Amino acid sequence: MITTGRVEVLYESRHGARCGVVTCSPRDDRVAFILGPEHPTADWAYGPARRQGVVVRTTRPGSAEALDARDMAPPFTAGALRGGSHVHVFSPDAEAVSFTYEDALLERGAGGGLRGVGVSVCGRPVHVPDSHPRNHDGSAFSVLVTRLVAAPRPDSDEISRACEEGWIGTAGYRLGDGSRRRRALAFQGHVRSAAGGTIAEVFVVDLPDDLADLVRPGEEPLTGTPNTLPAPPRGVSQRRITTTTERRHPGIQGPRHWLRSSPDGERIAVLMKDDAGIVQIHTVSPRGGSPEQLTRLPWPIASSFTWSPDGGHLACVVDGSVCLIDAADGGLRRLTPPERGVTGPRPEACVFSPDGTRVAYVRRAPGRGDVFNQVFVVEAAP
Repeated sequence: MITTGRVEVLYESRHGARCGVVTCSPRDDRVAFILGPEHPTADWAYGPARRQGVVVRTTRPGSAEALDARDMAPPFTAGALRGGSHVHVFSPDAEAVSFTYEDALLERGAGGGLRGVGVSVCGRPVHVPDSHPRNHDGSAFSVLVTRLVAAPRPDSDEISRACEEGWIGTAGYRLGDGSRRRRALAFQGHVRSAAGGTIAEVFVVDLPDDLADLVRPGEEPLTGTPNTLPAPPRGVSQRRITTTTERRHPGIQGPRHWLRSSPDGERIAVLMKDDAGIVQIHTVSPRGGSPEQLTRLPWPIASSFTWSPDGGHLACVVDGSVCLIDAADGGLRRLTPPERGVTGPRPEACVFSPDGTRVAYVRRAPGRGDVFNQVFVVEAAP
């Protein structure tokens, strides 16, 4: 509890499994998280391709249900995955959940290690046969929405990895003709430069306005085949937004972070280096164009970040302090005094409360003879 600091257990993993990476629905009492394999074995232990999304309700602690179904045996089941999902994030209307995915069937083959972005459509349960010991049903219809290749052509828009995604806008974003795209995700896509190096760029995948359309296969099977990855549904469009190969420091840079959109969907925030090599917040339109530098600080941005609910600020760690960044001019205001070293603010996240009045962050604090990660909250008001 925020007011008391009291911890309540919603779910406790069993049978050798582990759980973590928790996110909350913005509309109801659902909580999503990663669950590793129960009864793990030498050939099925926790890993990127061997984990799943699970949902528990705060009103029903201990009672969890699988989010994504899994079907590991041909002919496969539409709406079920064949591997592991990770970092499950609810859409603003809580009708869908995005995630990153790695395929277990192709783990050691040509498609092995390719990470993509998927979407689970809530309220559309999927039932699978018991044709494999690691098969299980799911409460949502899950699909991969990005298209990957093992070896992108140099200087092309092909990608070998899609990750660190975020929903665009609380109600999508405005198109060039003034209409709105209701559902889209921004993500980091790994391309190959003309020189052969790997660079992370900003991509957008546009989704159908009606989530029910995600059940329709495109040119290739939603389920994939024994030799190919699951393919995106019909009506899903993947676009490259940034091309930064000519910059002094090309590509997305800095600490690991998830792309985050302003609430109105007009700006996608991302970390890139300026010409001096300092990591700064940049923003770019989901419609395309060049990234614009927002911050011009003497210190690098040192964490992932979130937007305030009104779109006026971003919260992040700079120079050992939790800070607010003015979304209009890039100005900085410290919320906490500088604290560096092992007990300084962690780089994983600075998260606004739903009403925008507080920012939660993590830092290590001493206790019981050791130093542990703890959640802290600071007021965001001046």
